Amino acid sequence: MIAEIQVIPRPAGTAGDRYKHVDAAIAVIQASGLHYEVHGMGTVVEGPPEKVWPLLQAVHHATLESGAERTLSIIKVSSAAEPGGPRIDDLTRKFRK
Repeated sequence: MIAEIQVIPRPAGTAGDRYKHVDAAIAVIQASGLHYEVHGMGTVVEGPPEKVWPLLQAVHHATLESGAERTLSIIKVSSAAEPGGPRIDDLTRKFRK
């Protein structure tokens, strides 16, 4: 399964740490042990559905737990009926410099 999540916490951070709440969300992804890529407008995660679905919820909650007043998460999910669908690298390799 591949999922992309973009968190939009309000506020995005604090005066001293502009992206504090976004960084808290990315830290949860980093700690998951799953393959991921951080992009300018969201983070793509790859792994088995039983790990990705709970991770998406944890990422959303991480922004609130870090002090955001509210948050919006935009999630895209791609999966197949059978294991072995495309991986992040399969979809992006030819575009990398």
